Amino acid sequence: MKVGVLAIQGAVAEHVQALAKLDVETVLVRLPSDLERISALVIPGGESTTINKLLSDYGLIEPLQKLIHEDLPVLGTCAGMVLLAKKVVDSEMKPLGVMDIDVKRNAFGRQVDSFETELSVPDLGDDVFKGVFIRAPIIQKVEPNVEVLCMLGDDIVAARQDKLVALAFHPELTDDLRFHSYFLGIVNGRDYCKK
Repeated sequence: MKVGVLAIQGAVAEHVQALAKLDVETVLVRLPSDLERISALVIPGGESTTINKLLSDYGLIEPLQKLIHEDLPVLGTCAGMVLLAKKVVDSEMKPLGVMDIDVKRNAFGRQVDSFETELSVPDLGDDVFKGVFIRAPIIQKVEPNVEVLCMLGDDIVAARQDKLVALAFHPELTDDLRFHSYFLGIVNGRDYCKK
């Protein structure tokens, strides 16, 4: 198994390091030809409009959409969540449109409003998960086929639709590998084993 990490902008190295700790080989995805070598993809946090423009510039949008419709597992964190969405409610940006969620960008404010908090994620077990929120989005609406994984107050900050996982926060900026393990369980066609 090789997991691609979209490597055109954002927290690329941190995801590569997290996956390396789980003994997973990674492929840096910059061009459509890189997609041929992967069995899953991570879309990291960064600046969603910049990443979206670069996806277009590098000819990645249509190949990505095709692979996702063919069941490529994808983990999208922060900006990655925005890019997976069907609709970005506060922008004219056209995301990949592959996940049945509506997302609001920068829902908690600007960079100076970034924060860390403890999250309850039942699918990961009883221990709390430290959520690192940096200019984070929220999910404002989900369709019935989307499973909500985590709430922060009244806001949805993590969700799953089939093999797509969208997180408003940055698990790669913590030492807690449970979300990466959870995603790898999806890639391998098995349920995550709570540890």
